[in-house]
Amino acid sequence: MKLSKSLLVGTAALLSPTFALAQEAGVNPSTDTVFILNSLLFLVGGFLVFFMAAGFAMLEGGLVRSKNVTMQMTKNVGLFSLATIFYYLIGYNLMYPLGTWAMGSDETGGYLSGVWGPGILEAVGITAEGADDYSYATTGSDFFFQLMFCAATASIVSGALAERIKLWPFLIFTIILTSIIYPIQASWKWGGGFLDSQFGFLDFAGSTVVHSVGGWAALVGAIILGPRLGKYKDGKVVPIMGSNLQMATLGTFILWLGWFGFNGGSQLAMGSIGDVADVSRIFANTNAAAAGGAIVALILTQVLYKKPDLTMVLNGALAGLVSITAEPLTPGLGMATIIGGVGGVIVVFAVPFLDKLKIDDVVGAIPVHLFAGIWGTMAVLLTNPDATFMGQLMSIIIVGVFVVVTSAVVWLILKGVMGIRVSEEAEITGLDGAELGMEAYPEFTKS
Repeated sequence: MKLSKSLLVGTAALLSPTFALAQEAGVNPSTDTVFILNSLLFLVGGFLVFFMAAGFAMLEGGLVRSKNVTMQMTKNVGLFSLATIFYYLIGYNLMYPLGTWAMGSDETGGYLSGVWGPGILEAVGITAEGADDYSYATTGSDFFFQLMFCAATASIVSGALAERIKLWPFLIFTIILTSIIYPIQASWKWGGGFLDSQFGFLDFAGSTVVHSVGGWAALVGAIILGPRLGKYKDGKVVPIMGSNLQMATLGTFILWLGWFGFNGGSQLAMGSIGDVADVSRIFANTNAAAAGGAIVALILTQVLYKKPDLTMVLNGALAGLVSITAEPLTPGLGMATIIGGVGGVIVVFAVPFLDKLKIDDVVGAIPVHLFAGIWGTMAVLLTNPDATFMGQLMSIIIVGVFVVVTSAVVWLILKGVMGIRVSEEAEITGLDGAELGMEAYPEFTKS
């Protein structure tokens, strides 16, 4: 997310009747207006990213079998609610701990800046008293916006592990992910930590900080959990079709829409003509990358399989979105389309690659969010001259190692203590009936 001070509003705004009245009342119209507009961007961007929760739910619900749809809906509501509570209680303070001062330097962030530091006990302020042009840590708008990114990270894990994971172990993992794992590594970039200050790491809206983190956690979980029954037989991959491709398509369009808030809101400023122009450019590039990913996946599946594959096209669009997320501002429309198109290529080849390794990812979350996230982070080098190869690569590796190790520890503890996989009988019957006793399509799943 871009951390740059926005300019004051223009002279024309200052001359309007509304601002004249404010001036007569003793209010500084320029500072107040910039604060209001920046906060508005956080709030509008935040609720667009919130709507992505509906997109994830519908995408996952459409790509799992009908006997597991209710479980996916339950997981998505549960993970978002838990993320809301635990990011407030723990995560926000870890992510923004003022760690640069805590580590004894006002120039470079510490390696543990997400652990040590005078965190803000009450994350959601109730006044703008003492605020500057930004709303960081002084009102609820920044907390609300940042929370949506945290919850999206957990949603990535949900789809990859569908159809065979128990509900409560997954929700416990969600608590750890959203309150500790995600905030600590995010503090290294967005909280003034060492990836930002010492490596010059550039990740505008989170190709690595959000998407790769969710992808790494999902990858480790999928390996430890194992594939679904019947997915791999006699050295062959057995396709397991989803229940509702219409729902999955609608979910993809909802995610596409939400991404305008995800990337556009990460400008973090709307108080000047330049800021609004940048947000507009980000919107256009985000859309172009999604289109590039979808079209490339459409063409590639036609060439490789003789028929287009809708699920690949959907994931191609999402991979395009992930790919542009690390730098949606500096590319032109053509380059944004190409960056997204490479994401589409990644999905088409990464899905069968994971199947060869017998890593079962139900919705394609790992290719979309992890592989395309890595590509998008390195693609920053193509258009942003401030990026360095080693700064981008080392940051990817550092975040990846951290998330893999911490996720593996949590998954293995959960496996040893309470088990993370349902019984074979429950998996065959369906998690809706076995785990919840409530089915999404009872007229079809009941004989």
